[in-house]
Amino acid sequence: MLVRKPRFARPSERERGAGTEPGTEPESGTEPESGAGPGTAADVVTDADAVTDAAPGNAPGPRPRWRLAAVVALALGLTASSVVLGAGGRQDAPTRSTAAPLAADTPIDQLASGDLTRGVEALQKHLRAQPKDAVGWATLGTAYIEQARTSGDPTRYPQAEKAFGRSLALRPAAENDAALAGRAALAAARHDFTTALSGTDRALRVNPYNERALSTRVDALVELGRYDEAERAVRLADQRRPGIPVFTRYAYVRELRGDVSGARKVLLRAADSAFSTADVAYVATALGQLAWSQGQYDSALDHYATALRADPDYLPALEGRGRAHAARGAAKRALSDLEEVVRRYPLPGQLAALGELREAGGDTRQARENYALVTTWTRLARANGVATDLESALIEADHGDAAEALKAARAEWGRRESVHTADALGWALHANGKDREALTYAKKATAASPGYRNASFLYHRGMIERALGDERSARRDLRAALDLNPGFSPTGAKDAEAALSGLSGVRAPTGDRGDS
Repeated sequence: MLVRKPRFARPSERERGAGTEPGTEPESGTEPESGAGPGTAADVVTDADAVTDAAPGNAPGPRPRWRLAAVVALALGLTASSVVLGAGGRQDAPTRSTAAPLAADTPIDQLASGDLTRGVEALQKHLRAQPKDAVGWATLGTAYIEQARTSGDPTRYPQAEKAFGRSLALRPAAENDAALAGRAALAAARHDFTTALSGTDRALRVNPYNERALSTRVDALVELGRYDEAERAVRLADQRRPGIPVFTRYAYVRELRGDVSGARKVLLRAADSAFSTADVAYVATALGQLAWSQGQYDSALDHYATALRADPDYLPALEGRGRAHAARGAAKRALSDLEEVVRRYPLPGQLAALGELREAGGDTRQARENYALVTTWTRLARANGVATDLESALIEADHGDAAEALKAARAEWGRRESVHTADALGWALHANGKDREALTYAKKATAASPGYRNASFLYHRGMIERALGDERSARRDLRAALDLNPGFSPTGAKDAEAALSGLSGVRAPTGDRGDS
């Protein structure tokens, strides 16, 4: 059963912060002012674990978000101004006084794929005419990352890498925080979170207010399982660049710490500040995912409806609606939504979700086809530098080669020790009959620290305990999984109910569940 994990897909806004010279860092050890300033996520959540961070005084307020067409136009305009302002029209050695600010950091993933494709084509055409435009190359690299994410085509990652390399060759790293932040985002997209973390640090040394770098730094620390550092990082990002990209990360960090109420408050604050259709769709979907994870399917469907009213083509909302319909037992509606998502967004999580829905409905042939496509995609992704061991471990453990699942999970645990990798390794060990060792990792995934409550994790732990003959613990954790989110997986929920029925003196829960 594939774990549903929130995605840090919302990109950052225009980067350049005021008053910071390239190559300088904020003074370390500076105590932030009381409160994070108006309009920050910290204003919404009261946290007893308040932390002290290094911050260079007051951060600038959030800035307008641009669509890709505007960014392409800006890149074209900046090229012209750079030619006028630069000595002899050269762009390869810009100075602080003449270099135009980079604007590669844009919310392009909120556009329809057709708009993104047209934007990439426009940039490519422009760069053929102006090959020394560092801004354009950084923008193109960012767009390639987004194309890979939205299309499921990992061959775009090497192209992004080349584009950032061209940008850095034209404008040195000491003045090119956008390309450095783009490279860090590329490493994160490839699941190389250690490299992503060091890359964000490089970008932030150039420009401490670079929003993409601040956001990617939070992502990397979360994925590495360094949750205390992630909380400090998201607070710092909230102080420097408050806005929707940071709010949603703040919410996820709160959720990982077991503070679902705090996460919801932050997301509602983000919804209040969302004005564009892209932001409305994005935040409403995040609220829907959070509600779904708590078994609140009526609320989840309401949030997804809000998202789809704002942007009828927003695939994460369509996927979420499909999962919520599946949890409610509306299989036809769920199939319709997930089939459309997979048609346009054929990535492992979505393919596995559709496969499990089909398997639960008795269509094992098509389910196997979906799982086989996951294997094909994984091979292609690995060939293009993407670490896919976490995803492949979970899918192989449930639907494929148990030995391969264990190999992948051990490799991923060696790279990052997060609650998600602990769960994957425990489940892969269970699939290989190594239940005593598996329980060690299942306990790490469900531990009081950081405190993350995930129905899939509880289900995995309960099944491992059942295999070990610990019926009391198995009943507790399987019940907890179904109480938290009874529709967490079309196949996993059925297996949990059957396991509970088989344990002495236990009656499995029945029926659908709305909001509690």
